Amino acid sequence: MRDMGDMSDWYLQQEYGVRFEWGAGGAERVAGGVGCLVVVDVLSFSTSVNVAVEAGTRVHPYAWRDETASVFARDNAAELAVGRRAVTAASPWSLSPAALRRAPFTPRLVLPSPNGSAIAAAAGGSTVVAGCLRNASAVGRWLALHGHGTLERPLAVIAAGERWPDGSLRPGLEDLMGAGAVIAALQAAGGAGPLSPEAAAARTAFTGTPDAAGAVAACSSALELVRSGFADDVAIAVEVDASTTVPVLTDGAFSAGTRTYGSPLATALSTPAPSTSCHPTDPPSSG
Repeated sequence: MRDMGDMSDWYLQQEYGVRFEWGAGGAERVAGGVGCLVVVDVLSFSTSVNVAVEAGTRVHPYAWRDETASVFARDNAAELAVGRRAVTAASPWSLSPAALRRAPFTPRLVLPSPNGSAIAAAAGGSTVVAGCLRNASAVGRWLALHGHGTLERPLAVIAAGERWPDGSLRPGLEDLMGAGAVIAALQAAGGAGPLSPEAAAARTAFTGTPDAAGAVAACSSALELVRSGFADDVAIAVEVDASTTVPVLTDGAFSAGTRTYGSPLATALSTPAPSTSCHPTDPPSSG
């Protein structure tokens, strides 16, 4: 094993405008070299953020689901999302996109997540955008319109992955597909690149899968949710390009950036690839 304490900058992908990494650890390492970070946690943080922001809610990410989350919510005059199985009439908001659709409107919501929120927290001063399959085209176009993804203004797309019971990273197909969809849409919108080999591979994983939504719906993370009674969350997560809302982290909360229209993924899918925490109320690895 290479001693991580002795590494210089080999991991930064700094020769490329579009970069790709996994998890909060990856985000921490590459965030300092980019101006924008896209967090992709399809099941379910970034999908939940998209659904909530689409409804007009400002979403405050929070990395821990413990007693400090309640204090944080109170300090921000916000409702607190609870675990999927902890939803009640008094606390109807959770990490479940389906529960968020059913819940009454709230102007501010604290959304604890050990994966997606931890990545957002790792971004430092970088712009943070929440991307998923539902808004991949909108995110790609927004990034292109704002000049992100070039050597002058590099960005990193971070696939959140999930957690094994011991807390280690479990790369998830759903997040690889979501990240690939965002990268494909960005490239189709024009002007981005070059893609790092990692980013190009993520793009190809998406564009080279004949039925990406079906693959995500059948993957291990989706099966975990379905068997736990949350099939509706999976169904919402695979609504590819259903949303034009781009959640951007501003003043500590995600709110809607400029809405964009059109579906560059249709072009991307026909374009050749470039050569170049477990907690007791949720399924073990979700969110």
